[in-house]
Amino acid sequence: MLDVSASFIQISRVITDKVSQLLYAPVFVVNQQGLVVTSSYPYCDETDYKLEDCKNSLKSFLRVPFCHALESGEIVVGESFNQEPVSPRLAQALVELVLDQIANHQGSSINQNELKDHLIADLLHGQIKDEALILSQARQLGMDLTPPRAVILINASEYVLKNTESSQKVSEAEQKRRTQLIIRSIVNFFHLPNDTICSDLGQGDVCVLKASDAKNLDPWVECSDVARGASSSWANLTALKRAADALLLRLRSDTQSSIDIGIGRYHAGVSGLARSYEDARAALSLGSRFLGHNRVHCLGELGIAAFIGVADESTKVDLAKYLLSPLDLEPELMTTLETFFKENCCPSLTAKRLSVHRNTLSYRLDKIASLTGLDPRIFDAAVQMRLCLLLRSLQSSQLILA
Repeated sequence: MLDVSASFIQISRVITDKVSQLLYAPVFVVNQQGLVVTSSYPYCDETDYKLEDCKNSLKSFLRVPFCHALESGEIVVGESFNQEPVSPRLAQALVELVLDQIANHQGSSINQNELKDHLIADLLHGQIKDEALILSQARQLGMDLTPPRAVILINASEYVLKNTESSQKVSEAEQKRRTQLIIRSIVNFFHLPNDTICSDLGQGDVCVLKASDAKNLDPWVECSDVARGASSSWANLTALKRAADALLLRLRSDTQSSIDIGIGRYHAGVSGLARSYEDARAALSLGSRFLGHNRVHCLGELGIAAFIGVADESTKVDLAKYLLSPLDLEPELMTTLETFFKENCCPSLTAKRLSVHRNTLSYRLDKIASLTGLDPRIFDAAVQMRLCLLLRSLQSSQLILA
């Protein structure tokens, strides 16, 4: 038996008829179990008829998820009857147009964007614990959350909320229009098939669940990236920042407004997106406050502010490991750095303690600065490195006690 409401069947029939007429192709609406709810083929509307039984009519097909009230399903479009080629993107756009018309004219609750935004918001705030459930719900809304993804958080409040021509408040409709322009710019920049992984978080904030594996970041990967933190949650962060830097230029050009971007690390699993969001949000907040606007911010480049402003202890430890990771294969340099701090950053005492010439010490300190990007002879950098050493030491002590 079909476990769907009468209103869902009614909406499905309207969708089937309109889409079939527009695309001159076989159209089916199926429920979550893959059972045909309505079809342009009358014989497929029988009870418990499965989509697989109609596959002879579906040599190639497009699937578009949709929701009505608390029920969801998919619109399945087959090859055109006259075999005229139709762009999949055009076909999807026509299907979505039909959904919008039905929502507007019949007062139904089919609103893909709102449902998607709610789902992503719950996911980012850690309110969904069942990964299998979230993956299923995401698929119904056209989102594939199985690839490794990291969060890019964009603050475009100056553009979305402020009216530059008068002091009047921007209307809600205008805010949505401006937000959609931001999202379209993101989709075009990353050459995404659609906007499903972009979400309007409100108040001018837009989130992108960016695929963060090497393949998807290939245009921004450089050879030097491989040597640093490749197996950690910081992997590909440098390439992701390059991508975000280029995206920032595009968004500023498109909006002529101030834009701030925070990027988060990749964390394993769908639930890891909540941690990536926390990274991005902390980086955006701290970076905008201490480093200024119209920039891309990530925890690895916030300096001392990251250690002071981030509350999560594990994030601080991860950051400490990341910043000093280039020295992991250079024990001599690590010993030199530790000794340099023990001797209160005094070159002569450090060289004496290490039994090396001052020039040798200078060479080692130069190499440390080159590998890590932090020069221990500069106060702010020295503070960061000292904190990193302390955090690493504290974690090692805790592991031994455990």
